Order: sequence, then structure tokens, then C-alpha cells
Amino acid sequence: MYVIREPMFRLGEDSDITDEAGQPVLQVDGKVLASRRVAVTGVSRTPKTHGSNNVYRRLRERGYQVFAVNPNTDQVEGDRCYQDLKSIPGGVEAVVIGTRPEIAEDTMRECAELGIKQVWMHRGPGAGSVSGTATSYGRAHGITVIDGGCPLMFGPTADVGHKIMRLVYAGHVPKQV
Repeated sequence: MYVIREPMFRLGEDSDITDEAGQPVLQVDGKVLASRRVAVTGVSRTPKTHGSNNVYRRLRERGYQVFAVNPNTDQVEGDRCYQDLKSIPGGVEAVVIGTRPEIAEDTMRECAELGIKQVWMHRGPGAGSVSGTATSYGRAHGITVIDGGCPLMFGPTADVGHKIMRLVYAGHVPKQV
């Protein structure tokens, strides 16, 4: 079991993400991954080829209680892997989606069904996991959705490489949630 030591996001100060009224919501250092129990979807059996594994590993290393989700395997990164979100004992408070966009839509529906209110759709170079349909559905169902960027670009999970990526790929990081 992995336990969170500090929140990944902080509300308020120096935020570059705002709500519809323009008020700071997250310093992608605040809300989504301040949650203690986080699922990462799309964690692969071949860790060197998939960004979800990097997110999963970093959250685990930083002390988060993190759960891998992949319906095609029972184990990844030496840990148990769950077939879907509803299979995780005790549920989760937040989800990082790291699958193809068309799968992200099903995951967002599952989040709504389970009452999960914090979702980050991972996006590095390229389309990543971001789905406009999933974003709209989630927001319509009261879910805070970060639709782009990578959680490893911010806060205590960031490394120098990801901080540089944050600058280079600024257009892929949403300005509103």
C-alpha cells in the first residue's frame, strides 16, 4: 500500500489554470491529485513504451496510494493491476487517464457512475488521451477535468525534463478546468 505524503496540487496562488470566472483553481501543484487514492489507466505491461507507466511510477515513488488499471493484465510494474475502476477495493478519489481518446470516453462515464470527481486526461506530444466528448461529459456530470498536459510537469512530481516540457508544450496544458 502506498500513502500520500503531500498533495500534488495546491489551490490558489500562482495558478495558471482558472475557472470560468477567471479565478485560480489549481496550481498544477492542487485539487485533482491532492486526493489520497489515485488510479492511473492505461498502465502497460511494456513500461518503456507508455507514458502512463511513468505517471504511475512517479506517483508511487512520491508516496501516493496509486492503482494501475488495464483490462489486459493482472500485474504491471510488479504491482496488482485492476481490470477497471470499479474493481479497486475502496474506490479512488481521482483518475489519471492514459489511454487512447476513444477509451477515455468510457473511463469518464465510469468515473461519473462511481462518483469520482477529479480526472486528468494525460497529454504529452500528440493527441494523448484527451477527448472532447469525454471532457464535455465529465464536466456536465460535475467532474473537475484537466484535459491536457502531464501531471509530472507540476509540483512535487516534476523533474527538470518535465518542467522543460511544460514550457515547450504550453499549448497542450489547459488554461481552464
